Amino acid sequence: MYNVALPHILANVYFMNKKEMTKKHLITCSVMVVLVIISALNIYSTKAIAKAKKIAKLKAGSSANRSKFIFKNIDENDFSFANEALPINNIGVNSRMQRSLLKHNYRYVHSNILQNKAGRLFPIIEPILLAYGIPDDFKYIPLVESGFGEGASSKGAKGLWQFMPGTARTYGLKVGKGIDERMNTRKSTIAACKYIKELYAEFNSWTLAAAAYNNGEIKLAKAINRQNEDNYFLMHLNRETAVYVYDLIAMKAIISQPGKYGYKNHLPVFKPSELLAFN
Repeated sequence: MYNVALPHILANVYFMNKKEMTKKHLITCSVMVVLVIISALNIYSTKAIAKAKKIAKLKAGSSANRSKFIFKNIDENDFSFANEALPINNIGVNSRMQRSLLKHNYRYVHSNILQNKAGRLFPIIEPILLAYGIPDDFKYIPLVESGFGEGASSKGAKGLWQFMPGTARTYGLKVGKGIDERMNTRKSTIAACKYIKELYAEFNSWTLAAAAYNNGEIKLAKAINRQNEDNYFLMHLNRETAVYVYDLIAMKAIISQPGKYGYKNHLPVFKPSELLAFN
């Protein structure tokens, strides 16, 4: 006997099986999607970590190689001018410093004349610098500018501080009619102090003040504005001014530590405080 309910039962079974299969298929797909997402997240995380490590490494390297202008207490093994130290880890700066040291080494200069003149004239120059609030390192300018000589340059500069006639008159020196106070150690040093103080007031850096003393404040100010750089050691200047402060630092190193640079016989060079005690 034919059961009329059988087709309905079979149909229900079919739909139930299909529903369960669909459900299982969806579950399987969901699991696969989740696995894919987890895998992608792991890959992304690994790449992100690797990238972060790479960036950190690059930053560390960049920080190590970036030049820094440091103001600090300088010991005898550091190169500095007026307590403004050279940028560290800068190949160009180090190379220029070494060339200046070599240029003033006893092997090439082969004379103790500058040492002897420093021993004779520093006792006059140092107290004047101190009285005007000028760093002691500026006493090396006459050594670099003129070698403590008394001759005139081809441009007309003359004396220990190599003043041009017009500049000398501006700062109180008499030049003309048989008088030339540029040759007077004390008076020319006082004039130099007045000029240097004005340069420092303009540039707010003793290193730049020294560079301006050599190159002129107008030219240096233009170079600073053009290059958007006010660190002397990182600027591009004319050949003479570009090595000027390096030469001052080299002269300072050689005068303060002559034996280290080949000068065997030299007179002691006293500091202002030592001079007072000595006198």
